[in-house]
Amino acid sequence: MKITVHLEKERTKQEVEFDGTNVSDLLNSLKINPETVLVTCNNEVLTESEILEDSSTVEILSVISGG
Repeated sequence: MKITVHLEKERTKQEVEFDGTNVSDLLNSLKINPETVLVTCNNEVLTESEILEDSSTVEILSVISGG
């Protein structure tokens, strides 16, 4: 499966090919801790269990917290 990934933190866009099916699989293949990001598609936040479709485009946004 090929997914286009926009990494907000690194300001990059890349096409990723991986064998998984869901958001969690994608983050694991990119070695990204799911607790540190939000994944969106079409301006909607995706959960880790949501299934990705071939040729999808997702944006990975860094979560920033402060106090």
